[in-house]
Amino acid sequence: MFDRRTFLASASALVGASAVGGCLDAGSTTGTPGRDVATTRAGTGTTDADALAFGGDREVDLWLSPSVPQRNFYVQYGPVRDYLGTNLEAEYPVPEGTSVDMNIGSDYGAVIEALGDGTADIAETGAFAAALGVAAGDAEVLLQRRGYGSWTYESIVAVPTDSDVERLSELAGKTVAFSNRLSTSGCLYPLAAMATTGGLDVGDLPAGDGSTAAFDTRFAGGHVQSYALLEAREVDAAAMGGFVRDTGTGPTPTAFEATARTLHEDTGIPHAPLVVAAGLSDGAKDALRRSFLNAPDRIYYGADGRDGTDDDLWFDAVREAGVDAYQPVVDVVDQLDVGPAIFG
Repeated sequence: MFDRRTFLASASALVGASAVGGCLDAGSTTGTPGRDVATTRAGTGTTDADALAFGGDREVDLWLSPSVPQRNFYVQYGPVRDYLGTNLEAEYPVPEGTSVDMNIGSDYGAVIEALGDGTADIAETGAFAAALGVAAGDAEVLLQRRGYGSWTYESIVAVPTDSDVERLSELAGKTVAFSNRLSTSGCLYPLAAMATTGGLDVGDLPAGDGSTAAFDTRFAGGHVQSYALLEAREVDAAAMGGFVRDTGTGPTPTAFEATARTLHEDTGIPHAPLVVAAGLSDGAKDALRRSFLNAPDRIYYGADGRDGTDDDLWFDAVREAGVDAYQPVVDVVDQLDVGPAIFG
């Protein structure tokens, strides 16, 4: 069983002294061979030999999760990439020519695996995947993001507007779409609600294929994709983040209302974190943390540099956070008895 006390103990050891921003400590390191640590500070003649290293090369590898349509990633995150590269080189002892490279993970699991094997240095991911990544020793929570004006958000299960399903228990024998098996709002919370409120047998979900569940399962690959299956009448119900319904991420709110009806809603879910590879040096983690905390608002405005347009990021601020900020998610993970083995 994935016990949250064990989880919190291991997470606390990982977060440790670097949970709160501090100085770049010479000679301090955490773990993975091949990841160097700074021995001098910016402006003191830093050489490649003693500069902050990210994965042992001149690239900071930023990985993105498939939480929004992939066509939007580069225009939305381009300013983040550009700012990080410029700020790190200007403010921290990194090797000359250090750049930021962006990659899109095929799913949440791929992002956590990249953090664990050192091909990712920092990543945006869901709270569920981050919690499991911390428990597996692959990731460390760095910051929490504020999305759509709030530090928390909603998870919903929706049905077509003309569906005769009025409660979760009536999804027995129906086909239900989930965003991704490691999605907090698109899988974890809906499954917990179906099991507790609906009294349904969820079988071996989310880790397994759902063959023993009281309903048929479809994993759509994303929140908007989950809604699209419902819109196309390929499923009887769909789980997704409430932002699909409320913000125009995918359908407009009016289009959603014409197509779908909210059957169940969970609120107060902490918005997803930015995480770093657990094996990065304390100095490298702190440089990334401080860079985001000190970033100008324009990094959230997308490629056009204007607030309130289509290429804006879904989040507009960050704050310091550790794994304790995600205790509500850990509780649901514990309820469903899900552990790091889900990564396969």
